[in-house]
Amino acid sequence: MTTSPSEPADVAVVGAGPAGLAATVVAADLGLRVTLLDAGERPGGQFYRHPAPRLRARRPEALHHAWRAFAGRERRLHAHEAAGRVRYLPAHHVWTVLPQTGPGDGGHSWQLHAVAGPDELATTVRARALLLATGAYERQLPFPGWTLPGVVGAGGAQAMLKSSLVLPGRRVVVAGSGPLLLAVAASLSFAGAKVPAVVEAAAYPAYARRPGVLLRNAGKLAEGAMHSGVLLRHGVRLLTRHAVTAVHGTAHVEAVTVARLDRAWRPLHGTGRTIPCDALAVGHGLVPQLELATGLGCATRSGTDGTIALHLDDEQRTSVAGVWSAGETSGIGGAELALVEGELAAHSIASALNGLPPPSTSAALVGRRDRLRAFAAVMGAAHRPGPGWTQWLDDTTDICRCEEVAAGRIREAVEELGALDTRAVKLLTRAGMGWCQGRMCGPAVAALTGEEATEDRRPLSCPVPLSRLADLADPDDLADPAEPPNRSHGH
Repeated sequence: MTTSPSEPADVAVVGAGPAGLAATVVAADLGLRVTLLDAGERPGGQFYRHPAPRLRARRPEALHHAWRAFAGRERRLHAHEAAGRVRYLPAHHVWTVLPQTGPGDGGHSWQLHAVAGPDELATTVRARALLLATGAYERQLPFPGWTLPGVVGAGGAQAMLKSSLVLPGRRVVVAGSGPLLLAVAASLSFAGAKVPAVVEAAAYPAYARRPGVLLRNAGKLAEGAMHSGVLLRHGVRLLTRHAVTAVHGTAHVEAVTVARLDRAWRPLHGTGRTIPCDALAVGHGLVPQLELATGLGCATRSGTDGTIALHLDDEQRTSVAGVWSAGETSGIGGAELALVEGELAAHSIASALNGLPPPSTSAALVGRRDRLRAFAAVMGAAHRPGPGWTQWLDDTTDICRCEEVAAGRIREAVEELGALDTRAVKLLTRAGMGWCQGRMCGPAVAALTGEEATEDRRPLSCPVPLSRLADLADPDDLADPAEPPNRSHGH
């Protein structure tokens, strides 16, 4: 059975990272016709990045963890594509998903609208089931000087190295919070950069509060020990309960100020020190990318890391019938967890479409998923930003870089103009109205407003030309994403 652009697929998968790739190959193994759409040029997502072909990298796997697991699935993807079981659409940005009903749809189906390539050509895909594996993006907490050239995201620094084989600088401080910092520092050191310090705002003993979870995830401990060994060999200093509170320089980064933090992440007076460097790789974990899911009305929950994630049942189903999700959308947990969730979602979708109970193999997948998810919860709680981090900010620090809105304007909106939530702050200051639509500044604006993280529902997941909206048969379909049809699994 082959896929065809003119007929609905059994399942459309959005995102070709670890979760989406695993789901696609397993679903095709189970006999489903799959359409896989991804914004990237090649499969792998943010985790498995490929060097540009012109670089002729001899060993691209050297900078990746568990490359063999990815390479095997990539081969299976292309084998299914050649056999006509998978339609793979790279460089396709899905900007909205609309429910469709009609004869032959079995009650409902989904219509995905995407723009493809640099010319943003319109593409429409129909499918009986939908799997969202849209991944995550970095959480950034601003500080004075963070807009200077040479300040990059921690994940961005790793992406530069993996995809372009370049370093963000020769002397790079790695800072923020989360296990990604160790991996980034190890990769940069391995590639020849000097890393004076890894500056971690949290404290690793927090993991010890759940010893049973740690023992059941010994592989995670081994992975951390491996990265630590690399840092030890390269003379990298690890500073826990510290943060970069300012960056110094004129045209580029020249040094950073590092201060010790209390348990609420407030800088302790008199503890600041200066570390010379020419680049800073900084990030405070990841934020699930949920625009397509929340646009459909999928229920969400608060994660232990302070972010919003999707509420899923034991088979990776969302609260909207016909929609599944896997990977970081259900909470930040890493590539291994994403692979398991992708496989589990594929089995669940196949069972639902064929009217069969889940296979016996699903029980083992559920066990692995739950074990890894428990570790992810411990990890999220250990690295969750404390409320005192906003004391790093002076009133001139840009919070929203797109609209150049400083912390002082947001504080004025809250303290003097009576803004009670982030929406009011947005209307009064334009914070979050720029190109990124609040993805970068959202957590900081919420913290300055005194809010917890909240879901942000929008009918479009990325900027699109107005002509693409005009192409829709019924633009009113986008009017109220908060009340989608076909709800079930009332979470």
